[in-house]
Amino acid sequence: MGEAVEAKYPPLDVITIGRASVDLYGQQIGSRLEDITSFAKSVGGCPANISVGTARLGLRSALLTRVGDEQMGRFIREQLKREGVSVDGLKTDKERLTALVLLSVEDEGVSPMIFYRSDCADMALAEEDIDEAFMASARAVVVTGTHFSRPNSDAAQREAIRLMKAKGGKVVFDIDYRPNLWGLAGHAEGFERYVKSDRVSAQLKTVLPDCDLIVGTEEEIMIASGADDCLSALKTIRSLSPATIVLKRGAKGCIVYDGPISDDLEDGIVGKGFPIEIYNVLGAGDAFMSGFLRGWLGGESFATAATWANACGAFAVSRLLCAPEYPTFEELQFFLKHSSKHLALRKDEAINHIHWATTRRRDIPSLMALACDHRVQFEDVAARVGADVSRIPDFKVLTVKAAAKVAAGRDGYGMLIDEKYGRDAMFEFARHPFAWLGRPVELPGSRPLRFEFSQDIGSQLIDWPVDHCIKCLCFYHPDDPEALKTEQQQKLRALFEAARKVGRELLVEIIAGKHGKLDDTTIPRALEELYALGIKPDWWKLEPQASASAWAKIEAVIVKNDPWCRGVVLLGLEAPQDELVAAFAATANAPIVKGFAVGRTIFINAAEQWLAGRMSDDEAIADMASRFEQLTEAWLAARGRKAA
Repeated sequence: MGEAVEAKYPPLDVITIGRASVDLYGQQIGSRLEDITSFAKSVGGCPANISVGTARLGLRSALLTRVGDEQMGRFIREQLKREGVSVDGLKTDKERLTALVLLSVEDEGVSPMIFYRSDCADMALAEEDIDEAFMASARAVVVTGTHFSRPNSDAAQREAIRLMKAKGGKVVFDIDYRPNLWGLAGHAEGFERYVKSDRVSAQLKTVLPDCDLIVGTEEEIMIASGADDCLSALKTIRSLSPATIVLKRGAKGCIVYDGPISDDLEDGIVGKGFPIEIYNVLGAGDAFMSGFLRGWLGGESFATAATWANACGAFAVSRLLCAPEYPTFEELQFFLKHSSKHLALRKDEAINHIHWATTRRRDIPSLMALACDHRVQFEDVAARVGADVSRIPDFKVLTVKAAAKVAAGRDGYGMLIDEKYGRDAMFEFARHPFAWLGRPVELPGSRPLRFEFSQDIGSQLIDWPVDHCIKCLCFYHPDDPEALKTEQQQKLRALFEAARKVGRELLVEIIAGKHGKLDDTTIPRALEELYALGIKPDWWKLEPQASASAWAKIEAVIVKNDPWCRGVVLLGLEAPQDELVAAFAATANAPIVKGFAVGRTIFINAAEQWLAGRMSDDEAIADMASRFEQLTEAWLAARGRKAA
């Protein structure tokens, strides 16, 4: 029976139970919540945060709770999946709404918050939601304080504890005390951390005997024990439970107690904190727990687990949001090895780049894109055949339909679409499950580089969908005059900074061959110069190279400067199809080249015929789909693969 139960779900390291909300963080720092005008959205709630934090650190985690049957509930579900968190235990409550929390950073360590949790989905968690087979799949369960505040959720967590103990797993208790969620403070006191309550203490004390690990701040240790000072609280907990106790002390780090509690508060395994500027304390405890669990469940020493926990907490307090700001294991190890010269970790470019690159929304191991972001070229075609430019947007919709016909829902397909003529095409694009969309920002043909609509590039990007990638073409040659190079470099650096500020991926397209000699060292030298400025785009788009040696040099530069770069896609430059096929073959031994983004080779014939009135919509779609399909087959063949 046991084997059959365990086989039902994939194995997990940890299941977290309890709150799952959408956090809406005020983006104006140092402002009262009353004065906030815009908010950043993220997954929130102690157990939801821990599930994300542990997943980022390499544990197989799951969240067991309820969310509403609406957009916010679906956001939580989708974001957890993106983070690698199992949602097998995530129930959809069709009667209740997903909880919301509004927060702001008013001052250092002061973050007013309002909980919108009246009859919310997660607090409706019930004993029948606890599946024995699901619990059997995990090595540990994390129960959290708030869900002991109501009979139904209390019963659910106790059933989870019973099942975990029955199979010999570990029970972890994050005390997670929020007084107003126990009805002990008003709606405006969401940030209140401690209100003494004999009722709450009596309830929590009954949980302690079943625990293997208990984690809390000084205030949380006191509420769990009912004692009025920290040392007495620790001794009370020890009298009730043999569990390892971890006392969180903020900037002072933590202390781990794995045996008797002496009269010396410091008589434990002291995990020292890190000197970090405090930006936002909310969510730091959940990051701490994530780091500790990564060490504890990974068989590390208490000292190592405490170090990882304190470091994860340091990341959280130095950044604005909760779960989105937690470190990945690569990021954590980099910080522990190299430290940082910045007390505000959010200002450390090296660490931030690792964070950015290791938390991207999705993996795109290969990319085959139909580019229809051209503006001038379409205007030239329209002029040549006597067509009105107002027809260009309609044709671009056809290119999307052609690309979608080829992609047929398969992964690895994308498009480049412009804002000037492609608005309707972007709406059509959103109706299909493409992997990627790039949007140009450069003024076509500009040299030195100029942006198309405004030189204040950041203001253009703020209203873009979060998964749209910025694409910028720059006619850049390493032998350009220094004044020209400097101007273009500054423009690209400004674009890179704006992309990171607004959280959008960046593709930089470099064309050198139109303005100078193109040999095996040209592009490698160009990339080296841009990397030296701290410009690290997610993608490079490059012209075909004449030799395998050139690609080897390009790859060496990218790997040396940014091992997290997504890779290179080839551009077409209206080359005949047979030339592109040969260019694809030349990259067979260059794994850094992940695909192509080709336009005119695919659409130029259909554009001329359709704009001239000599081709119907269906014929144009078929023509472009045929050419795109042939290029995708050639690309896959060059990589030793076939279309799925």
